[in-house]
Amino acid sequence: MGLSIACIASHSALDVFDGAKDEGFTTIAICRKNREKIYAAARETVDKCIILDDYRNIIDPHIQERLLKEDSIIVPNRSMAVYVGYDPIEKELRVPVYGNKHLLRWEERTGEKNYYRLLDEAGIRRPAVWRLEDVSGPVVLKVQEAGRPQERAFIFASSRDELYAKIDEALRRGVISEEQLRRSVAEELVLGAHFNINYFYSIARQRLEILSVDRRIQSNLDGVLHLPAQQQLEIEARISMVEVGHIPVTLRESLLEEAYTIGERFVEAARRLEPPGIIGPFTLQTLVTPELQLVVYDVAPRIGGGTNAHMALGGQYSKLFLRKPVSLGRRIAMEIREMSREGRLNEVTT
Repeated sequence: MGLSIACIASHSALDVFDGAKDEGFTTIAICRKNREKIYAAARETVDKCIILDDYRNIIDPHIQERLLKEDSIIVPNRSMAVYVGYDPIEKELRVPVYGNKHLLRWEERTGEKNYYRLLDEAGIRRPAVWRLEDVSGPVVLKVQEAGRPQERAFIFASSRDELYAKIDEALRRGVISEEQLRRSVAEELVLGAHFNINYFYSIARQRLEILSVDRRIQSNLDGVLHLPAQQQLEIEARISMVEVGHIPVTLRESLLEEAYTIGERFVEAARRLEPPGIIGPFTLQTLVTPELQLVVYDVAPRIGGGTNAHMALGGQYSKLFLRKPVSLGRRIAMEIREMSREGRLNEVTT
């Protein structure tokens, strides 16, 4: 029996499965009940579906035994981190995980292991972080939404007083809870153009690659921005920023040098703080200021959510490194294939 590529059937799983099939792997979708239709229908791409009542049931011994019998390697995504949890992934999951699973918790903004610490260790510019009582200018409050742990609410304000008023309104409407508010982070509001840069650090080739760049589509922000300014003011819509899709974009060529440099610094910092560091994909969510400086405002130490924008097409920059257009899902499968042939899978799994 050959290797199988498994993934929680959400977030970026379709990109993972599509790329795995291109490289000849068996694919296994770990689905939540009543969320399996698209995966079950895509029979040419998804070989098997394991349907669970809850994603965290992947930890159950009989599910793990099934995956182990299939010689599975799990590619982690954000849904896996959120719904299964860091402790179960690190301590209970016996199925090999592609990449460094101990880095997943560094995506958080609070606690000992957080992405601010990673960025500071790497010397990468990021927005300043304030305590609520110390807010002194334009600010964005980042907080998990109530009832939807995979979504982050963003509250924008021009002053501390305005921020407090908007927090009170969000609590009243049930968008956030007091518990989530205690774990929130108030960041300096940096204005710039948004770019999600999708990297891949290859253990097989000992190099960093930039594969693609994308941008989020968010609801209902996207709809409001399509209205003329006068109508935006008249309807007084409550802005929501739920991520609903992504579009490919390019980055000004002169910015690629800095993009590559901060990617290298991130890889080196992760290696120091959480050995063996980055294995495979990661995404830095950046703002480009009018001074053409990159500011990183969020981090994904695993496959990013926007990679489906490049599925079947390949990333804009992948051809520079690989001489063919390759999606991030396929790049993962290529690396697993190469390391498997060399008998080195233990170097890219945890």
